[in-house]
Parts: sequence; C-alpha cells; structure tokens
Amino acid sequence: MNQQLIFTDTPGAELDRIVDAMGRPQTVVVADVNTARLVVPALRRQSRTLSDAPVLTILAGDAHKDTNGLQYVWHGLEELGATRRTLIVNVGGGVVTDLGGLAAATFKRGLPMVNVPTTLLAAVDASVGAKTGINFNGYKNLIGAFYEPAASLISTCFLGTLPRREFLSGYAEMLKHALLDSNEALSELLRHEPDFYAGGGDVLLDMLRRSVAVKARIVEQDLHETGLRKALNLGHTAGHAFESLAMARGEALPHGYAVAAGCVVALILSHLRLGFPSGALRLFASYVTRHYGPVAFTCDDYPALLGFMAQDKKNNAPGRIAFTLLEDVGRPRTDIVIEPDNIKVALDIYRDLSGI
Repeated sequence: MNQQLIFTDTPGAELDRIVDAMGRPQTVVVADVNTARLVVPALRRQSRTLSDAPVLTILAGDAHKDTNGLQYVWHGLEELGATRRTLIVNVGGGVVTDLGGLAAATFKRGLPMVNVPTTLLAAVDASVGAKTGINFNGYKNLIGAFYEPAASLISTCFLGTLPRREFLSGYAEMLKHALLDSNEALSELLRHEPDFYAGGGDVLLDMLRRSVAVKARIVEQDLHETGLRKALNLGHTAGHAFESLAMARGEALPHGYAVAAGCVVALILSHLRLGFPSGALRLFASYVTRHYGPVAFTCDDYPALLGFMAQDKKNNAPGRIAFTLLEDVGRPRTDIVIEPDNIKVALDIYRDLSGI
C-alpha cells in the first residue's frame, strides 16, 4: 500500500507539505454542502494551498452518492481545465471520499488525490485502503474502482462537532476492526460507551492509529481484495442489505449502524457454521442492541434482503451468497457460502437477540 497515513491535528500544514513535494499542482477541493460550510473555511486558514482553491460541492448523504454527483464533479473538473497533474483533495465523510475518489480515478484516467476525512467513519474506514465507489440502481457501492490516494490526513480536530449518531457510526467500524484483531482490542472498545472519546484529543488519535493499523495491515497484503482483504467485509454482506432495504423504503440508515447489525448476523452465522463462542456473540449483540438499537425488519422482508445479498459485489458466483465469518475473535474466514434458509435462521436469531 503506497498511501501515506498521516495522523495529525494540523491537517492544513501537512497538506501544504504534500503539495510542495508534488511541485505545487493545481488543487481542487471536493466537499459536500456541510463540509464546504463548516470545515473548508477552517482548512483554508491552516493551508496556503487551499486558500484560493476552487471547491466542487456535492449534496450530502448516501442517497446522493450516485451518477449525478459523479457527473457533477467530472463537469467541474472539465470546466476548471484539470490536467492529469491536478490534485483532488476530498474533504468530508465516506460519501465524499468514495465519490471524489472515483472521480479522481476516472477523470483523464486518473488524477492524484488526498483524503481529509471529517467523520470517524471515514477516518477509520472509507478514506483508507484505495476503495472508491458510488451506489447504483438501489445497490450499495455497485460501481467503483481500486484507486489509492497519495495520503489520508487523519485528524481528531473535526470530530468534536459530530452528532452522536455520526460518532457511533464510525465506532461500529472500529468494533469490526477489533473483531478481526484480538480479544484485547475488542474488550477495550466494549468497556466504554461508544462516544466515550467523542471529545477528541490524543487518546482518540491513538485509538484511531490502532484501529486503522488493523485495516492497513490487511490491505498491505491484498490491495485488490483477491483473498485476505475480504476479511474487512465482516458485517457488510448483511449490513449493505440492511442499507439497501432502508434506501428502498426512503429511510436513512447510517452505514455504521448497518455494519453493527451486520456484524451480529455474521457472528450468529459464525457460531452456527464455525463454532464461534456463544458468550462472545451474546456480549457483542447486547452491546450493539444497547447502543445502536435494532434494524427493524420482518419475515416479509427476507426475500428483499436475500435479493440484496445476492447482488453483493463480493459474491464469486451467481446465486451464491458469501460471507466473511469468524472462527474466533482475530480468526477470520472468507468466502463462506451460506444457503438462503440458513441466512433466514440467522435473521430470525438476530431479531430474537435484538428484541424485535
């Protein structure tokens, strides 16, 4: 993995250093309406590079991570006369880093980019590891590319203003990384309320380093997700289905909340198929229910959920739904095909554990 992971509370100064090393190319910011208003002005004050850089502003929210937003950025780059040396700086959460990253990957066959994540979810997940993408035809991240940023500037200085719901969403990805890492890492996170570190500071920055290191170690060995990297999909097969069901209903379900619920489903399947410890499953499920609440669905939704799972881009064959599961904490198994009837059993158990 060639991407620099820079943990800093002076992202503007770090960006200037990177731009100077690149020979000070034309720089264009991609942000959403919220980060353009709340974050970009603060970065402009920190950064010589951004003081007069144009900003391409997309609509906020996962519902707008689509072809319309992508085309808007493409048109903006064309109007600004962007060349293959033009640097894209994505300032925002996962929607911005995903969509802005895909725009950078595809415009003139590739422009350099730097991510400045402004949410906990983007800091520990979306801005790291070279995945870009947009939603298409009701399916999560169906269109995308592997494309590495030159750097991600990971900072806590923007996290103190996040709504609790946004902080919780990012904490869910940290829980997923801990499940892939060790019992010690998981116990550390489960000991606290999910927004225990919401105030930011050095403690949170150190936690971010440890969580990102889990993903970085895996991506380093398998950038293009041909094997080990599929472990990072833990919780996402069911989680993306929950998100897609919410989108079909016109509802908003934060990605982290869907992943938290998806991890519970994955641990249920892990227990049934691989003998994952029942005590750890119940402890994790209780924590998720207590802090994230249940994802509401009924038996009538099972066909739709299975349909979304069958369309998941990680499946290797038509009609076969593959999961990442765990033999134990820190012991992932990838490409485990689960039959629809067994998925329905896991969904039944999820509803029982969640009290719905």
